[in-house]
Amino acid sequence: MTDERLRAAVAAGVLAADESYASLLQSIVEVARSIFAARASSITLLDEETDELVFEAVAGEGADTLVGRRIPSSTGIAGWTLITRQPLVLDDLAEDPRFARDVAEGTGYVPQGLMSVPLLSEERALGVLQVLDRQTAFTLAEMELLGLFGNQAAIALELLGRARRAKAVLAGGEPELALVARVAAALDALEDEPREAGLGLLRALEQVLGKNAGPGAV
Repeated sequence: MTDERLRAAVAAGVLAADESYASLLQSIVEVARSIFAARASSITLLDEETDELVFEAVAGEGADTLVGRRIPSSTGIAGWTLITRQPLVLDDLAEDPRFARDVAEGTGYVPQGLMSVPLLSEERALGVLQVLDRQTAFTLAEMELLGLFGNQAAIALELLGRARRAKAVLAGGEPELALVARVAAALDALEDEPREAGLGLLRALEQVLGKNAGPGAV
């Protein structure tokens, strides 16, 4: 197996994973919007390199224009939720100083109320899930239900982040990837006992790395 073939195989897997997780996030906001009978629902992901929140999935108002849009990570209610890692229910956004009305106006949709929950993986805040303008008043009891959606979204975001970091490694032509390719090519050329011995060595290395990496490590 050549370096090019390995790179193509890994790239295909990364791209498929990226599309799969993006589809899952979209399903989450669609279902959340439907269950809470809201005008809109969104998931934003923290881009740690740029310190921005990126709209990854949107249902309802803004679905056609917001995906991919970026805002500073400390902006508005989403920024407050990300920084404090606390859920929030607001029925009157106009009276809350944390509300970034100018940003909302820039999207073409200014909500009146919302529920906002952080998407957490261990101690890391990955992003924010929001449900905007439901037909009846928001209640604290419904936070638990929205939290379940948040847990699923956090898992998807963690996996999406890993897929994108892998894609960045591929795009950058990192020497570590070339090393993996050479090892794979060498193993592919072996037969019988030498091949099984090499695979056993890799399995042992995987176990050691897994133990040392700890939870949430890439």
